[in-house]
Amino acid sequence: MAPMLDWTDRHYRYFLRLISRQVLLYTEMVTTGAILHGDRSRLLDFDPSEHPLAIQLGGSEPPALAECARIAEDWGYDEINLNVGCPSDRVQRGRFGACLMAEPELVAECVAAMGQAVSLPVTVKTRIGVDDRDSWDELAHFIRTVADAGCQTFIIHARKAWLSGLSPKENREVPPLRYDVAARVKDEFPDLEILLNGGIQTLDEAESHLRIFDGVMIGRAAYHNPYLLAEADARLFGAREPSLTRREIIAAMLPYIQQGLERGHRLHAYTRHLLGLFHGQPGGRIWRRRLGEAATRPGAGVEALLQALDREPEPA
Repeated sequence: MAPMLDWTDRHYRYFLRLISRQVLLYTEMVTTGAILHGDRSRLLDFDPSEHPLAIQLGGSEPPALAECARIAEDWGYDEINLNVGCPSDRVQRGRFGACLMAEPELVAECVAAMGQAVSLPVTVKTRIGVDDRDSWDELAHFIRTVADAGCQTFIIHARKAWLSGLSPKENREVPPLRYDVAARVKDEFPDLEILLNGGIQTLDEAESHLRIFDGVMIGRAAYHNPYLLAEADARLFGAREPSLTRREIIAAMLPYIQQGLERGHRLHAYTRHLLGLFHGQPGGRIWRRRLGEAATRPGAGVEALLQALDREPEPA
């Protein structure tokens, strides 16, 4: 499940783990400055059920990344991932994200520093190029340089990024998908673990790509329709346990949500992630509307969720 800012927070990850026990979950990107100087409990805490869980770091200073990697390992994460794919202006101003593709030696220094600091896998999520620096030779040099520093796993968003002129949303849609370029990376670097990201909408598509790649990362398609991952454990991981139904998932969320409400959290912080649970099902739009309206009312409790559920019986 792809790291997505403001979306893949701990409440969403808890919810998604009820749908799939096997899919590797990622945090939102967390900057080194936030970890070193901010509220670490708020930024890093997670429920034990979220394992396996990777943290994505944003930064470009090897010592700071090494220290944050050590902190994340002590916190109990299973993987450290470096963001070399986000094209937003704010991220560029911090000198991290996709702009680092133009500095493969610096990325290598960052990876090496983190690798020396922790025993966890250090992985990189990247694009296939930035601006006019999108030739095969430049991408191959980037992969080779970073791999030589100790990175064995690359998650490749199979689009290049434009660092100016396009918004982050446009950068996910305007540059064409080049699965062939990502496939060439796997072909040219067979000993590396290469995961594909970008534009994958269904498990059928995921299975097709797994004939070539070592893994597939799905983002917004699984956020807007989270129950599409209900079959992932059986189809992709060989699990025999049946998936929970949508109603069972909501029932399992109730104690977790109630604990949060008792700590002063708003219901909407949890239910905003549940809006797509009935995506594509009869009554799905009504569920989304009713739950969205009820959960944002001041003082709303779990009864708002139960009332929305009572009105939308699960389809056969």
